[in-house]
Amino acid sequence: MNLLDGKLVSAKIKEDIKKEAAAFTAKSGRKPHLVAILVGNDGGSETYVASKMRNCELVGFESTNIRYDVDITENELIAKIKEINQDPNIDGLIVQLPLPRHIDPERITETIDYHKDVDGFHPINLGRMQRNLPCFIPATPYGIMLMLEYYGIDTAGKKAVVVGRSNIVGSPMSILLARNSNPGNCTVTLTHSRTANLKEEVLAGDIIIAAIGRKHFVTADMVKEGAVVIDVGINREESAETKSGFKLYGDVDFDEVSKKSSWITPVPGGVGLMTIVGLLKNTLEAAKGTVYPK
Repeated sequence: MNLLDGKLVSAKIKEDIKKEAAAFTAKSGRKPHLVAILVGNDGGSETYVASKMRNCELVGFESTNIRYDVDITENELIAKIKEINQDPNIDGLIVQLPLPRHIDPERITETIDYHKDVDGFHPINLGRMQRNLPCFIPATPYGIMLMLEYYGIDTAGKKAVVVGRSNIVGSPMSILLARNSNPGNCTVTLTHSRTANLKEEVLAGDIIIAAIGRKHFVTADMVKEGAVVIDVGINREESAETKSGFKLYGDVDFDEVSKKSSWITPVPGGVGLMTIVGLLKNTLEAAKGTVYPK
């Protein structure tokens, strides 16, 4: 078993981003600027946003965190997004999910200017990704592809099985792995909770992407010898063992599956860190205008 170490890879890529950001700042007279909007007081969301803001500062970006109480109206939030859309000194905008029930996340996503949609969730970016056109790729799938590339994982001709069909991870991941690119050129099976014979489908995978949001859903009897296993799951449970009061678990039973896999990501320390890298790279590209020329 070899570890796909998100901590190592993200640190190396962030050094490159830092150099490019410094060059951009020297040329333009300003830093790449990411704005994150957080609604409410969800503990997980607060942790994620704080990490994104901290990493922005580490690579030389300007970052702004806008916080709203849970009772903000949908129209008030949309008005703020439209204001940010018009600000030429803001390159990227993310609205942290989940949102309160009275706010439609699809309407919010579609309100964000796709030129600033560095999370890669806007329908225009997703559509352009499907057609293999320049776009902002969703941050988590982007990070996974960067990790596969860094470690030189051979994907061409391999059978990839994606467990989970979300628009954030599963569906875009299946598209990226099937592309005529490197990494890519996989034969992809996209599975979900209603897939018949799910165990058999996953067992056939040379590459397994687990993104179903259930603790230890993928067990050793679902994984063949030598498979590459990417665990996207971040399942939080209360724990007296940690200072934070909670512990993170993946969608994969790491202890048992790692005995059979050739490569595997840990949780934490794997895909989560690569998601941040994907977000940072998208923000830098938005500032430079290399995806959508300014």
